[in-house]
Amino acid sequence: MEVVSAWAPAVGFTLLPHAGGILGSKITKKEIPGWYQSLQKPSWCPPNWVFAPVWGTLYTSMGYGSYLVWKELGGFNEKSVVPLGLYAGQLALNWAWTPVFFGAHKMGWGLVTLLLTTGTATATAASWYNINKMAAYMMVPYLAWLTMASALNYRIWKDNRNKKQSE
Repeated sequence: MEVVSAWAPAVGFTLLPHAGGILGSKITKKEIPGWYQSLQKPSWCPPNWVFAPVWGTLYTSMGYGSYLVWKELGGFNEKSVVPLGLYAGQLALNWAWTPVFFGAHKMGWGLVTLLLTTGTATATAASWYNINKMAAYMMVPYLAWLTMASALNYRIWKDNRNKKQSE
């Protein structure tokens, strides 16, 4: 039982980001064959099958990074408010993107949400750097993916602005 309680925080922190990803995937799966498929996308848009494994890897990495910061700071306390608060904020913004972009078909607001996510995730990584460098480095692939996703969202919005939002 002691082994389980020792691993529980690491597992919980690591799995937490997946909760929003799983809920968001239900919205995405409904929209891919119809609305999303009908959108004009740039030639460099990754194929649909790439997104789930990439997000799964990124969520696992950032989740474990948040555990390392939490552990290093001795749990939830006054020292952890900013680094873990920034993390929670970027995670909430991350989870919000799917209902905005795929659910409401608001491509422009999706871009705004992604840019806010990227800014908050950058602040998170910066705040983690002096606490646990490995945790900060674990955010780098996520930041790279957010940059690509922002560029992709921009191009989709730009190339489909005249398309009815409700299609």
